[in-house]
Amino acid sequence: MTDIDRIDRKILKYLQDDGRIATVELAEKIGLSPTSTSERMKRLQRDGYIAGFGARLDPHRLGLELLVFVEVSLDKTTPDVFEKFAAAVRRAPEVLECHMVAGGFDYLVKTRVADMAAYRHFLGEILLALPGVKETRTYAVMEEVKSDGLLPV
Repeated sequence: MTDIDRIDRKILKYLQDDGRIATVELAEKIGLSPTSTSERMKRLQRDGYIAGFGARLDPHRLGLELLVFVEVSLDKTTPDVFEKFAAAVRRAPEVLECHMVAGGFDYLVKTRVADMAAYRHFLGEILLALPGVKETRTYAVMEEVKSDGLLPV
């Protein structure tokens, strides 16, 4: 990967705030020509700094009111069990994020569902049925304090 400079960081910041910003408007904000801005954006994508573009959806408008974090402990911690669990989690659309962690459990899963009944179904029918799951601990979110997910650039 190539190094990025101050202008590249500005581009990343503006794109993170508004991925639909027009190249001409972005160029004005960073003080470059639209052509130079476009070339930098292409390089940032090619070099992997920009992983993709998408829309941030409002989960509440979609009826996904309950955000839950789940600690997952596996019955064995072998490469085979890790691989099977990870592959199965990737196929579960209810799972927003899943992270292997160091500490008292193996994975931290973030999921969003309609309500507690939907979570109960997810837990019983999907999560506990995943390969190697020994036990879980559930943490229902009472208030989302910060969830914009923007990276400091």
